[in-house]
Amino acid sequence: MNPLFERFNLQGQVAVITGGGRGIGEGIALDFAQAGAKVAVAARRTAEIESVAEKVRSIGGQAIAVTTDVTDSEAVERLAAKTIEAFGKLTTWVNNAGGSAARMPLTELPRSEWDKTIDLNLTAVYVGCMTAVAHMEKGSIINISSGAGFSPVPGSAHYGAAKAAVNSLTWTLSAELAPHIRVNAVAPGAIPTEIMLKALNKDETQLDELLSEWNIPLGRLGTPEDIGSACVYLASEAASWVSGEIIRVGGGAKPR
Repeated sequence: MNPLFERFNLQGQVAVITGGGRGIGEGIALDFAQAGAKVAVAARRTAEIESVAEKVRSIGGQAIAVTTDVTDSEAVERLAAKTIEAFGKLTTWVNNAGGSAARMPLTELPRSEWDKTIDLNLTAVYVGCMTAVAHMEKGSIINISSGAGFSPVPGSAHYGAAKAAVNSLTWTLSAELAPHIRVNAVAPGAIPTEIMLKALNKDETQLDELLSEWNIPLGRLGTPEDIGSACVYLASEAASWVSGEIIRVGGGAKPR
């Protein structure tokens, strides 16, 4: 194999992808598999993760589907255990599960929605990181952040606050876990997943409108594969001197 290609090859790696049943998580799982990694696809909806695992197998990869609620610490521990039982080790953990469809001024947001959002988008990331560290001798943790963590987000302050905290967690863990475990994040831009469209009160017929509103310099909306490619890089030897970074993948648009 070409030495350059070898640096991006994930052969021998075993990756957990949370929120892997659709959207960005599915894209990450498929890209990891195509790069040679064995993958554990985790989410709450069993049928969806089994479908993604089957897609991985159909392209010659190896995958298991593990039904997991990432807000349940015991379930996350079982996810790690089942991954190691199936594949013998754990080298990469992608904290992708998250999101919030609620959109309203913070002064109107119910406390229950705040707690729910922090639990899913921050505490679950912390739990995922700690679980990975407990089972990983050397490897990579990748947190999926958001442009919402970098700038004002009227209507989504709860989500933005959680993602800003994920950024901070990423930076600190990258220092504390070095040199054996690298910790980075990817901040997606406008990718029309189901949960994003719901939060913006739009549907598939309004993608041109969304593209115009976001004023994306590269002229198109993002895809799950755009995020998957960034994650493959961060998990690979090509990024062996990269840690504590938050890579913005947003078509050139300013974070929002």
